[in-house]
Amino acid sequence: MPTNFDYNTQRNLLIIPEYGRIVQRMVETCVEEEDREKRTRMARAVVQAMGKLNPQLRSNENSDRTFWDHVHIMSNFSLEVDSPYPTPTAEGLRSKPQPVAYPKTTIRFGHYGKLVERMIEQCAALEDGPERAAFTLVIANQMKKQFLTWNRDSVGDGAILKDLADLGKGELKLAPEQQLAHTDTLLQAQRNGPRNAVEPTRKRHSNNNNGGSGAGGKKRHRNRKKNRY
Repeated sequence: MPTNFDYNTQRNLLIIPEYGRIVQRMVETCVEEEDREKRTRMARAVVQAMGKLNPQLRSNENSDRTFWDHVHIMSNFSLEVDSPYPTPTAEGLRSKPQPVAYPKTTIRFGHYGKLVERMIEQCAALEDGPERAAFTLVIANQMKKQFLTWNRDSVGDGAILKDLADLGKGELKLAPEQQLAHTDTLLQAQRNGPRNAVEPTRKRHSNNNNGGSGAGGKKRHRNRKKNRY
């Protein structure tokens, strides 16, 4: 007796495969309902089921609207219900967003970056005083740090101050009592980084787990050797 099997290849194409065929059938059943009020209640039930099947989408701010949009998409935009959100259209789904304009700006010193240039512009706009002097020193130290990121060798403070005056159009200068951070200090901070705080902890754990280190480890080793004879 021949048996008719129901293969997935013979079924309707899943519009959004992530929800599975059960949700697709729920949407199709909702579309077939003639009563609009009942159809709306069924659509709300489908949205709740979609949220339970995909809890990771619940963390999004517009998750409910996303589920309602997906219901309309899975119905081929033929579902007419009282949705709490505007009904999407096929034309809007196929439309492409406007291209984002890429900023076309010229960076004079690539190793300093555009952020340093913006900081210098804002600092130059300040009135002459203690705030501007402190801001200038911070920028100069940042420039020296950025320079050492690309060039690990020593850099003279004169080169940094020259570039600062060049970018600031001669308006930014350090006071005679102001000094830049030492090169060795900046390089040491870059070498250590944030990992330096956890290194002692790792070392203690490794010593505790090593049975052959320390007096306790030697004693255990002698006891094991004695028990073999």
